[in-house]
Amino acid sequence: MSKRKIIKIDEGKCNGCGLCIPNCPEGALQVIDGKVRLISDLFCDGLGACIGHCPQGAITIEEREAGKYDEGKVMENVVKQGKNVIKAHLEHLKGHGEKEYLSQARDFLKEKNIEVKLKEEAGHGMHGHACPGSQIMDSRGKEGKSEVKGRAQVIESELKTWPVQIKLVPVLASYLNNTDLLIAADCVPFAYANFHQDLLKDKVLLVGCPKLDDAAFYAEKISQICENNNIKSITYAHMEVPCCFGLLPIIQDAIRKSGKNIPFKDINISIKGNRIN
Repeated sequence: MSKRKIIKIDEGKCNGCGLCIPNCPEGALQVIDGKVRLISDLFCDGLGACIGHCPQGAITIEEREAGKYDEGKVMENVVKQGKNVIKAHLEHLKGHGEKEYLSQARDFLKEKNIEVKLKEEAGHGMHGHACPGSQIMDSRGKEGKSEVKGRAQVIESELKTWPVQIKLVPVLASYLNNTDLLIAADCVPFAYANFHQDLLKDKVLLVGCPKLDDAAFYAEKISQICENNNIKSITYAHMEVPCCFGLLPIIQDAIRKSGKNIPFKDINISIKGNRIN
């Protein structure tokens, strides 16, 4: 078991204003019983995007034993906070499509003789309380197809997982484990016409801009993804312009820090849309 960073909320200082909630990309915070609660460790990356938005200084980052996510240990903490928090946690898991963890949580409650019923949301699938933009979806294994309409051939997208933005992808998203990862600078899919078939096929996609986004954030997030998941390989696709190389050393350093032998491939795309290597 290893330690990882995660946020900590001082209930004595928190006034339940909720200003931190829109700034939690993973959707891990909710106001319950007048206090902001961390609903699930699973969706907290420990980077503290919410800290600067708390006027009471109630949110800090602590480093504690976490290792790989353990739903049983999380439930031990959740049940202490009452049924409203338990219900919110279950709906959070349901909303992000984490069926396995939801089943483990229900088994824990059954063992403790705790009954919590979730409202059925007919017609809304697995949305629950999750933001549609960050709701986890994984359609790998479903066969795609291309078809011809008139003179144009319509090619099936190879994008099988969601979200794709590095800022929005939970560190422990189930689709990150045992996968080949493609990290793409966000101009690449626009420039490279064969992006889906040549680069994305059979891979999980993460997208970011090494020039406009926070490099320190990316360094920490990618490091945590490497450390907490079994990544089979990483491919980094970027443009030929100098600023686009910014993620290259960040990814290589994240692999090194993980202590794992993760195969790495660097792909360079020209501004004219040609693959250089």
